[in-house]
Amino acid sequence: MARLPRLTLANAPHHVIQRGNNRQAVFFEPPDYERMLALMAEQAPRFGVALHAYVLMENHFHLLATPTTDEGLPKFMQAVGRSYVRWFNDRHGRSGTLWEGRYRATVLQAERYLLTCMAYMDLNPVRDGLVAEARDYVWSSHRHYAGLRSDRLVTPHPLYWALGNTPFAREAAYADLVQAGIGRRDQTVLTDATLQGWVAGDADFVQALQASTPRRLTKARAGRRPIAPQS
Repeated sequence: MARLPRLTLANAPHHVIQRGNNRQAVFFEPPDYERMLALMAEQAPRFGVALHAYVLMENHFHLLATPTTDEGLPKFMQAVGRSYVRWFNDRHGRSGTLWEGRYRATVLQAERYLLTCMAYMDLNPVRDGLVAEARDYVWSSHRHYAGLRSDRLVTPHPLYWALGNTPFAREAAYADLVQAGIGRRDQTVLTDATLQGWVAGDADFVQALQASTPRRLTKARAGRRPIAPQS
């Protein structure tokens, strides 16, 4: 089956996953992580991409981002990905591909999934047993939202600002959200939608988006197509 074209929409939040080829490591040591973050900080304003959250894992990374144009996110990912591979290969004396093909992404219904997606990303290192708490992992945006550091790469989404009237209130509310964790259903929706390119949102949200694009936005129902009656 032919792969669907990637859906990217201006002014909509997108959850992005980029994996290493054959699940190989794409970050070996701290300078690798630092280089990736520096490239993102350099290229995000160039292509009009607001990065709301990120987590860099050993063999993949997640982003939560809103582009200002339909082309902004793909161009950002291409620029960052190519620059990083050249740098990484030179640094580690290797050649060839690094990424598992093109990145995966989905459009999120912000009100339903944005903060949940941030928590899902922050908890990745906890689920993998790398740290006991999200605040202990240094290669994610969680420490910015927890008030433990200021991260120039991060542009908070309006839904984060709505968590409280003061920085302390927002940080406490977000920390409680992450501490509570996310349900298995939400985790499955976010993972499957991103890897398969389906929109993550309720029926009304999907229907509204579908009116603006001919691309299919949800998984087709199983079963054969009905046979048209013969005349």
